[in-house]
Amino acid sequence: MKILFIVSRFPFPLEKGDKLRAYHQIKNLAQKHEVTVFALNDGGLDPEAMAHIKQLCSRVEVFHLSRFTIILNLIKVLFSRTPLQVGYFYSAKAQRKLDELIADQKPEHIFCQLIRTAEYVKPYNNIPKTLDYMDVFSKGFERRLSTAPFYLHPVFKMEYKRLAKYEKNIFSHFKNKVIISKQDRDLIQHPEKDKISIISNGVDTAYFKPATEKKEFDILFNGNMHYPPNIESAEYLVHKILPLVRKKHPNVKVLISGTNPNQRILSLASESIKISGWVKDIRDNFSRSKILVAPMFMSIGLQNKLLEAMAMQIPCITSTLANNALGAENGKSILIADTPQEYAAHITLLLENEKWAQEIALNGYNFVLDNYNWQKETSKLESLIIQ
Repeated sequence: MKILFIVSRFPFPLEKGDKLRAYHQIKNLAQKHEVTVFALNDGGLDPEAMAHIKQLCSRVEVFHLSRFTIILNLIKVLFSRTPLQVGYFYSAKAQRKLDELIADQKPEHIFCQLIRTAEYVKPYNNIPKTLDYMDVFSKGFERRLSTAPFYLHPVFKMEYKRLAKYEKNIFSHFKNKVIISKQDRDLIQHPEKDKISIISNGVDTAYFKPATEKKEFDILFNGNMHYPPNIESAEYLVHKILPLVRKKHPNVKVLISGTNPNQRILSLASESIKISGWVKDIRDNFSRSKILVAPMFMSIGLQNKLLEAMAMQIPCITSTLANNALGAENGKSILIADTPQEYAAHITLLLENEKWAQEIALNGYNFVLDNYNWQKETSKLESLIIQ
């Protein structure tokens, strides 16, 4: 089957969750089908990244969004009902390029990752289409209202309302709809939301696997460190949780790892807190850390950091909200906390009881092997597409 796969970011390198998901879906679908990738791009593009994706697909087309185009689009949508998340990525020139590609390729199915790309294929009612909501953008903006600066409240509130309406209205334009977890599906404001299929993420267990390197850090936090929920979670770890842990373990060492750390993250650095920034092989940071702590209290979707750490047999502590999407058993495969005191207590026990830490890590590893497999999840997606 000829599949046109549309993404809002070039799907390599794998430093963001949407790129990771797209990459593995493209890689697995391309083993049986003729996949053409149409990628929007708002930054630089490494020729090696382009070459890597070209090896997987039959064709790759990239449209570069200029800063001027993005600013102009955002100004336009301010005076419309279109969400900023959609307007940012929409370009009339990109639409023309996509139209030409569709006329040339004549795809039998169109796949759109995220509502950011959905606007481009609204006119194509004669081609079966699948939309991957992935997660619920509107809920993310609603949750961020509680911590956003007062001067951003009107913008965030406006965007929340626009996104919720768009997520509901775009539903009818696609034959198939998929999403990353039941928790996210339940947040879509559509009366037929139960028709959205749950296609979870996986983890590459041939790549992320247990390592035996010396542990330099007691605690690891990992993620895109320019993403507001990750920034706020890292600050919560440093300012709320660590002071309590240091009452018993004053020399505890922390590694905050991930691409594009902004100034708020860089300011957290100290003798006992290292900010690594982007690393070519993230497994290095996982393997030299004892515990992954992910206090995600505004997150949407599924936290890939948890899957990857568990696949490397690192015990994980996270919030109820994050684990609702993951579905691991508290006290067996993962530890759940929702207050600084609970996080600190779990960290302290894991540091003091190596046998228990190894048991949690092994159970987490087995949980991931049993439940999160890219081939299995993409097979579900393929079944929807070829129906």
